[in-house]
Amino acid sequence: MSHNAFNKVLVANRGEIAVRIFRTLRELGLGSVAVYSEADRGALHVGYADESFLIGPPPAAESYLKIETLLETAQRAGAQAVHPGYGFLAENATFARAVEEAGLVWIGPPPSAIELMGSKTRARQAMQAAGVPIIPGTTDPVGSVEELLRVGETIGYPLLIKAAAGGGGKGMEVVEAPRDAERAFETARRQGQSYFADPNVYVEKLIVDPRHVEVQVLADAHGNVIHLGERDCTIQRRHQKLVEETPSPAVDAELRARIGAIGVDAARACGYRSAGTIEGLLTADGEYFFMEMNTRIQVEHTVTELVAGLDLVREQILIAQGEPLSLTQEQVQLRGHAIECRINAEDVARGFLPTPGVVTAYREPSGPGVRVDSGVAAGNEVSGVYDPMIAKLIVHGVDREHARRRMLRALGEFHIEGPKTLIGFHKALLSHDCFIRGETCHGLVESEELAAQAAALETTQLEATSLPSNTLLQGKTVERVRVVEVDGRRFEVRIADPEPPWRELARRRHERERAASGAGGDAVVSPMQGTVLSVAVAEGDIVESGQVICIVEAMKMENEVRAHRAGTVTALLVETGQPVATGEVICSIIGE
Repeated sequence: MSHNAFNKVLVANRGEIAVRIFRTLRELGLGSVAVYSEADRGALHVGYADESFLIGPPPAAESYLKIETLLETAQRAGAQAVHPGYGFLAENATFARAVEEAGLVWIGPPPSAIELMGSKTRARQAMQAAGVPIIPGTTDPVGSVEELLRVGETIGYPLLIKAAAGGGGKGMEVVEAPRDAERAFETARRQGQSYFADPNVYVEKLIVDPRHVEVQVLADAHGNVIHLGERDCTIQRRHQKLVEETPSPAVDAELRARIGAIGVDAARACGYRSAGTIEGLLTADGEYFFMEMNTRIQVEHTVTELVAGLDLVREQILIAQGEPLSLTQEQVQLRGHAIECRINAEDVARGFLPTPGVVTAYREPSGPGVRVDSGVAAGNEVSGVYDPMIAKLIVHGVDREHARRRMLRALGEFHIEGPKTLIGFHKALLSHDCFIRGETCHGLVESEELAAQAAALETTQLEATSLPSNTLLQGKTVERVRVVEVDGRRFEVRIADPEPPWRELARRRHERERAASGAGGDAVVSPMQGTVLSVAVAEGDIVESGQVICIVEAMKMENEVRAHRAGTVTALLVETGQPVATGEVICSIIGE
């Protein structure tokens, strides 16, 4: 084998991205090695790979993030290369360097590029020097609340504080006015330390209601860099993407060429190699600003694959083997429209709270133009230790409206029992006028309006699956079906029974859940299983209704647990770092 050649690859990841990489490895005739924690013994990726190795207990810090264990496993399995997927160690320059120092091939960008782009402040400096437009703000870390306030006086509010080593929406806090500065500064620093072991933060001007538009780039070791068009990832909650599409409804051919060139310039400026993504913000006036670079394959790479007709993981592998890019910029042809919906285990009616649990039934949609990237099967558990993604549903159509309707059809076919999911949410969103018109849908995602529609759609689906097979749900009635034949022709006779409105059913269910959680009494309970990141009150404190009691992290998301009434805090039972279970009492609040 040549210096860069390899015939067996260890994938240092789990879930759907591991399965997705294994599929390409199999097509290329390359051997695959999976790693798994004790929590993932029965996971789909473990059974799909050619070989699988246990690497530790469920917490990622004791398994998927243990560099030494991963390298030892690669050597033990005889793998000559490592693909990191996304998340975990995918953007960790120390891991990339350790892989190369161990004599293995790193299927990703050079450690120096990861290092440069991993520091958002250094990345902003490098992009500014390369002539790439950056969002107004600081290019050095901000060290105090006082310094933050001075920045606010200079560039104006609102501001966005961001973890310098951040990514994936973590460590970002909005400062609407000076009164918010101290809380936001402390929260962003805490998240930076917690997620990236780096408390440094910087500040940008918050651009109100922009589009989040990113550019997919490919670069080889021979100086070739191309872009594959843009993806629109504007639909988010808590800075986490939910729906992605390409092309963007707001980008025409001229703008595509301009922001594509920015992406290529940014990749060249950091000496990039492999697949990567330049993330940026597009204003209503057509200004485009560099935000950050993700030095890895993206969750949403799938939509680009469908319109470009390329396998991006295959391109990564060939680039890592020393091959030049398989096409030039002039040969790139983007056809049709693709949309991806992230099917997460989350409860929209409860503020997108994670809902870990066993998947008791699972049936994927299929048919023309439908793709599902999944890491679960019936009987698998969506663990509270990892992120809440169950699957990615991707569709391709001849144009945006065709893709939108195809996605609604596919969502209707997707059947998951066990954890609550975002299927109902996506149905409601893609049916909303703002999405149909291709707008940003600013403020809609976490609105009560969409939550009610999603809950109603979810209730309809769940009630339908719980009824006898000869019973259908139609509108606001339960319809029992009888099949008869007349002159050899089959007819379905529906007998309609009145049923309360679905919104009323959703409201009643919500009230039952509230009552069961103890929210109506003195107790404040954890709405999910997780770990207490911080406690904001002390025994004897007087609190207002809605005041934050503590922050619980679950499935990589921070969730504020708030007081349900005004009163005095008593029987405080948790402390920072403590694990809590769903429904576990955090404290009591005695009313005034």
